[in-house]
Amino acid sequence: VVTRDDVEESMKEMWQYAKDKEQLLKDLHSQIEETDQKLSAKQNERDYWLEYKNVGSKAQANKIMDLEKDIKEVKEDLHRATEYYRNALTAVKEEKDRLLERHVELSKEQAPEHAVRYLDKDIRREIEENEWLKEEVKVYRKRVSDLEASIQLLQEENIGLVTKLIDTRLQILGV
Repeated sequence: VVTRDDVEESMKEMWQYAKDKEQLLKDLHSQIEETDQKLSAKQNERDYWLEYKNVGSKAQANKIMDLEKDIKEVKEDLHRATEYYRNALTAVKEEKDRLLERHVELSKEQAPEHAVRYLDKDIRREIEENEWLKEEVKVYRKRVSDLEASIQLLQEENIGLVTKLIDTRLQILGV
């Protein structure tokens, strides 16, 4: 049994954790949008220079090639950043799930202790007496088992003695 305060505290922690992750995700989205805008600007610049190149300006051909390289690099950076953030998000989700699972396990382990604390003295005494009785039952069962084994040995010994007695009487009677 988990108390309401424990649940509320856990929910607050999870809510804050989720809020932090949402903020991180918003930041990532804004960075991606910013990179997309840079990419768009570079592509517009590339289109302009391609048109200029086609008109006949060979002097600017190197700059166009450099800009194409820049666009390619920006695209690669965007892809790497997107992949990195996707992996980071997956890792964060896995960590959140692991922490949540650990918290649930701890709550399950601590639930009986918390429940016993809030019980009145009579019920706690009954629980303690129940535990004591369980121990007494174990001791009693062991004693019964030992006594049964002793009885078995005595019965076998008695059967042996009765058999000897009968054999002896039969010999005495001359059979």
